[in-house]
Amino acid sequence: MRAIKAILVRNLTNFIRDKVRLFFTVFMAVVFLFIFSFVMKGATKGIENPTSYLVAGIIIMTVFQAALNSSMMTIEDIASGFMKEILVAPIKRFQISIGQILSSAAIAVFEGIMILIMGFFIGLRTDPVQFIELTAIMILVGVTFGAMGLYLAILSKNSTNFQLIISIISMPLTFLSGAYIPTTILPSFISPIVYLNPLTYTTAIYRYITLRMENYSTAKLVKEGVAFDIHGFIITPYLGLIIIFIIGLIFLFLCVVEFNKADFSRVKVSKDAF
Repeated sequence: MRAIKAILVRNLTNFIRDKVRLFFTVFMAVVFLFIFSFVMKGATKGIENPTSYLVAGIIIMTVFQAALNSSMMTIEDIASGFMKEILVAPIKRFQISIGQILSSAAIAVFEGIMILIMGFFIGLRTDPVQFIELTAIMILVGVTFGAMGLYLAILSKNSTNFQLIISIISMPLTFLSGAYIPTTILPSFISPIVYLNPLTYTTAIYRYITLRMENYSTAKLVKEGVAFDIHGFIITPYLGLIIIFIIGLIFLFLCVVEFNKADFSRVKVSKDAF
């Protein structure tokens, strides 16, 4: 635990000290929240409380993207030589990987909470219990996609390839999750992709809690796009949450296994990445 805590504190300290990164984190949060939400309001006609509907999607997408992109810290550590130093330290590799994943998750949750707080100024309302529930989901999403990001970073073995992979993955997953465009108005032929998209279920449970849909019938949840009817089998928001938890465990396992056998001497870092 000491090693994990040390890596976590070190990465968070570097994030806070990086004034440029911190500024653009806040700046992009404001852009997404106060500009993008108003642009996309036309796609939410007929939806109760469209502001909260969109803010919930923006928050969870921010957490997702931040968790994936923060995995670049591993490649930065390789470039700086820090990774070589900790690999020869008397700590196990799985502790290093867990520390990196938790760092990505912590940064992602920080950004998500920041947008959540900003959302209060444009009409988003939550009580203390909801705030805790929403934060818990952000932690789960941060760990899940932090593990996925680190796994992809190890496999790519190149900072340029990693950035390309992240771009290719994040764009379709984001727009086919219902975060900005409701899944109920998407063409039916892409429904299989929507159902296979893990972000679909993270967005659904986040909106379910944010919009206080616990008293909605199953039919209404399906109509609102937070539950999904797959040939008669209903995936409720909480069942979707279980799916995300399972995906997180799978990638956590794959990430630790891959990290333990990775040859970091073969990882190439592009100068343009920094």
